[in-house]
Amino acid sequence: MHPWKSATTTEKYQLGFLVSAFAFNLINLFVFTPMTIEMKHRHKVEREENIGNEIGGSKNQEVAKKNPKLAAMNKKFGMIHGLSSLINLMSFGVLAMHTWYLADTLPDY
Repeated sequence: MHPWKSATTTEKYQLGFLVSAFAFNLINLFVFTPMTIEMKHRHKVEREENIGNEIGGSKNQEVAKKNPKLAAMNKKFGMIHGLSSLINLMSFGVLAMHTWYLADTLPDY
């Protein structure tokens, strides 16, 4: 008999959690990582504007008000970074739920 047919509902949920965590990490790897690597262009624009090396407060926002290209890159970077962080949190959440299940199945001593 196939293990899926004999698995309990809880075990099926655990498989769902693990598969979704794997999928979230694949999305992060193959979708958001290449987008983040494209942000090297942002660093090039920052070097051209002589910003990004300051200690403390950044001049990026001030320069972005005058440079629409940098403002668009900042917006895109913020969106990519936010979505990547959200995907990481979702992966962390389902793995935390799986860890909770594993801890609950430990024998009591």
